Amino acid sequence: MTKFFFYVLNTNQVTNYFRVFQSRINQKTQKNDQTIMKLPFLSTEKLVIGLDIGSHSIKVCELKKTESTYSVVNLGSIILPEGAVYDGTLHDPEVVGTAITELLANLKIKHKKVAISISGYSVIIKKIHLAVMEEKQLEEYINAEAEQYIPFDIDDVYLDFQDLKTNTEGSNKTEIMLVAAKKEIIDDYLDMLQGVGLQPVLVDVDGFALENIYESTHPQKENVALVDIGASKMNINIISNGISVAAKDIVLGSRQLTEQIADTFDIAMEEAEALKIGLFPAQEKQGQIAKIFSATCAQWALEIKKTIDLYHSNTANKKIDKLVLSGGGSKVAGLTDFLQRETDMPVEIFNPFARMIVNPKQIDSEYLNNIGPEMAIATGLAIRTSAL
Repeated sequence: MTKFFFYVLNTNQVTNYFRVFQSRINQKTQKNDQTIMKLPFLSTEKLVIGLDIGSHSIKVCELKKTESTYSVVNLGSIILPEGAVYDGTLHDPEVVGTAITELLANLKIKHKKVAISISGYSVIIKKIHLAVMEEKQLEEYINAEAEQYIPFDIDDVYLDFQDLKTNTEGSNKTEIMLVAAKKEIIDDYLDMLQGVGLQPVLVDVDGFALENIYESTHPQKENVALVDIGASKMNINIISNGISVAAKDIVLGSRQLTEQIADTFDIAMEEAEALKIGLFPAQEKQGQIAKIFSATCAQWALEIKKTIDLYHSNTANKKIDKLVLSGGGSKVAGLTDFLQRETDMPVEIFNPFARMIVNPKQIDSEYLNNIGPEMAIATGLAIRTSAL
C-alpha cells in the first residue's frame, strides 16, 4: 500500500535547523495521558551515533563536528536475516539487538547515545493551519485537539509538532507540522536498544534525516528530488529553495529485483544481489535480467514522475534541477541512466561523505565511496547532538 506524506518545513534560520520527531525520548512529559516529545537542536556538544535499522541491513555512522564540516570517525553495516524488520516494524528484536551489538563491537564504537529513524504505516505527518498562538497555548491546543487530525487512537501515539511560522502581515494563520507515531512501534525499538545497553536519545523520520544531511552538505538553494531506495521502500522528497514541499513513501524497493532474479534463475539471493549491482557479469543472463530490470524500475520511475508532476502542478514556475539518488537500491547497475531517460532530467548518486574530512589511513576511500549512498540516512542521524 502506498502512503503519502506531504509537508512544508521552514529552514531559513540555521539556529532552528530541525526535523520533526527528533524527540527527547528520555525527557517525555505526560500531559492529558498523551506524550509530547520535544525537539532537540544542533549544538557544539558531542554527536550521537546514527543507527539506520532497515529491513535488509543495519547501518551505523559516527561523525565529529569540525568548524566548517564533519569528519568521519567510524561507519559500517551488517546484514539482517529476512523478516527481522518489515515495513518499519521490529519483528525479531533479539536478532536485531544481537546484530547491533556485533556491529558496534566490530567497529569498536563505545559511545552509547544513539539516534534512530522510523518510516512506514505507523507514522503520520500532517500540515495543519491554525491561528497564531503562543507556544504554551499551542501545546495545550495540540493536546486537546490532535485527535481530529490523526487517524489513530490518540492514546496510542507519540506526538510532536512545530510551528513553521508562515503567517504574514495581515494574516493570523500559521502552518503547524504535526507528527504522530504509534507508541507500540517506537517502544519496541527503544526497549530493544536499551536491552543491549544503548541509550536512544532521539527518533527521526527517514525522509527528514535524508533531507537534513543533504542540506548540510549542499548549502546552496536547489530544487531537487531526493529519492532514497531501500530494500523494501522508496522515499521521495522534493526540496524547493531549501524547503521540503512534497514527499511520498512507497512500498517498493530493490529487494523486488533481487527476488525476481533469484526466482528466474533459481539461484541464491546473494548471487542475485551481486548480479543486480553488477558485481558478477550477467553473460547469457543479460537479456532476462534486462527485462526484469525494465519492468521493475519502470514502476519506480512512474512513482517518481507522479510526485514530480504533483509538485509542478502547484509550482509550475520552479522546475526541478535534478534527481538525487541514495539508499542501497541506488547502486543498481544502470539505474541512473534509466531514470535520466525516463524523467528527462539529470540524475546523480548522493555520497554524504563527499564533502567531509576523512582519514584515508583509517577508512579506505574506495569502501567509503561504495557504501556512501546507503549510509545517507544513518549519516543524517549522526549529525545530531547528544546534549538533550
